[in-house]
Amino acid sequence: MTEMISGSDAVLKVIEEWGVDHIYGYPGGSFDSTMNALYNQSNKMKFIQVRHEEAGSLAAAADSKLTGKIGVCFGSAGPGAVHLMNGLYDAKHDHTPLLAIVAQVPSKKMNIDFFQAMNEEPMFDDVAVWNKTAMSAESLPGMIDEAIRQAYKHSGVSVVTIPKDFGWASIPDTFVSNAKNHVAPLYPEPQADKIKEAAELIKNAENPIIYFGIGAKDAAEELKALSKKYKMPLVSSVLAKGILDENYPAYVGSSGRVAPKPGAEIGFSTDLIVWVGTDSPFSLYLFNKSAKMIQIDVDNEKIGKRHSVDVPVLADAKKALAALVEAGDEVEDRPFYNATLANKQNWTDWQDSFKDSEEVPLRPEPVFDVINKTASDKAVFAVDVGNVNINFERLVDIHGDQKWTTSGQYATMGYGLPAAIAAKIAFPHRDVYSLSGDGGFAMLMEELLTQVKYNLHIVNIVFSNETLGFIEAEQRDDSEQPLSGVDIPATDWATSAKGLGCEAYTVKTLDDFKQAMKSAAKTEAPVLIDIKFTHEMPFTTQHMFLDPATSSQEDIDTFVEKYQAQDLKPFSYFLEQAGVGSDAVSGASATDDKTTDPAIKQANIDATSGASLA
Repeated sequence: MTEMISGSDAVLKVIEEWGVDHIYGYPGGSFDSTMNALYNQSNKMKFIQVRHEEAGSLAAAADSKLTGKIGVCFGSAGPGAVHLMNGLYDAKHDHTPLLAIVAQVPSKKMNIDFFQAMNEEPMFDDVAVWNKTAMSAESLPGMIDEAIRQAYKHSGVSVVTIPKDFGWASIPDTFVSNAKNHVAPLYPEPQADKIKEAAELIKNAENPIIYFGIGAKDAAEELKALSKKYKMPLVSSVLAKGILDENYPAYVGSSGRVAPKPGAEIGFSTDLIVWVGTDSPFSLYLFNKSAKMIQIDVDNEKIGKRHSVDVPVLADAKKALAALVEAGDEVEDRPFYNATLANKQNWTDWQDSFKDSEEVPLRPEPVFDVINKTASDKAVFAVDVGNVNINFERLVDIHGDQKWTTSGQYATMGYGLPAAIAAKIAFPHRDVYSLSGDGGFAMLMEELLTQVKYNLHIVNIVFSNETLGFIEAEQRDDSEQPLSGVDIPATDWATSAKGLGCEAYTVKTLDDFKQAMKSAAKTEAPVLIDIKFTHEMPFTTQHMFLDPATSSQEDIDTFVEKYQAQDLKPFSYFLEQAGVGSDAVSGASATDDKTTDPAIKQANIDATSGASLA
């Protein structure tokens, strides 16, 4: 006799077969059948009760980014479904697989203006790669299986909407999932003629660079080998931070607004880019448009999308880079490469000069120096959106087996706390840090309750500067408008956190912070550290005035005084010292932008909108 199972139990059984052991959500009446199934299967499937469905979907997205496995969340009918949207869009924009289960009112109450009833499916059409509403209880396990397959195939969001009564209905327990058949895709091998053509371009270039994204996450050794053999500096997208150790000499960090100075400058002086596994939407503004380009990607839709391409290489990054290393003769010396290393050293020395500063309110360099010295080689950082991205990108030295995550191309504030929860659930034995500005922290700070409920030892650090700093800088520097709506009330976050059940500390001095971090290491409880942080904005790489060739002495003096940048030199200085051609030297000053041309000014504003993280 065939065994029977409820529709909701069948759903969870399929999810569990795909290797998922936890699910984020918040109960609602329309989801009672699945909550009952979660109770029935609590020995296999952990339910993580967040305080808001948005936090659940953001946690599921972060979970997927950190582990590579599909993240799963749910929302009840109506309001719960709507609340999921922010996290689903984050998963969509950062191309990570996610399954959202959405409850619906009972099937007989659909489409008749019932309580909390709405036509949910159209709402998810834009965000999802696969979006279906169940028409019968018997279809549920097959739909969940297909939804997961599609999410993996397209690296995106699948949504399954389940009427409440289908979850309670009894169906035959005969379905077998396709989980055991799921294998990693096979990517194309690099074509010999394209590799030969690319190697010839590298040989003939004077100022070549390598620009890589997360598509090169498994190719660290090949990136270094290519750089070393052909004397090519390396610059990454923001999300590719951590693929190479920060101290690798030829790696100058990321590009764009949040980037360190060397990474922001180099793109305007190059004459050839080896573009590997990245699809940054801001790259149009970050590189010399006339530079030749070799693009390596596994997705032919991406090739030529952001920059004109001279040699397309449709292949796995690791294999294509290895083939390029073998294809040409070693370059003994390249002045552009030498100038880049000198520029990086100048920037590193300048940042390091502030590490012991006891200035109050606290500036970023000493704070992040303590974080670097405290975090283990297996630390996980959950980074919110705003100025915290700039400071993290420039000052945290990712190394060893450390991991980090942020909301990249979607750049939603409030990401830090839910992502930290996901990190601690996925890696319970690692040290986990959430890093947030007071703006992002305030959006979902109630998720401290989730940390308390599950006794998750997470060190939550809030940088309180009483402003939406990233937006303040945009208003002041990009659109040159009066500051509007960016102020945040001074708040005692530590007292609030203690009321929620955390251990909490208010930090006003560097010694305060050192002591707070020591205390945080001695507890198993969630910790909140509220740092009273400088109101001064981070050094801007978007509007630098350092080069006498492009900026007046008055502008340079003002800029240098504002950022205490007396020891910094423009990239053009190091290019001239190395004997690099005048075209590259003039290109190096492209960020010194005192332009009055409205079209160029608008392009600069467009290039810096949002967090510029992809």
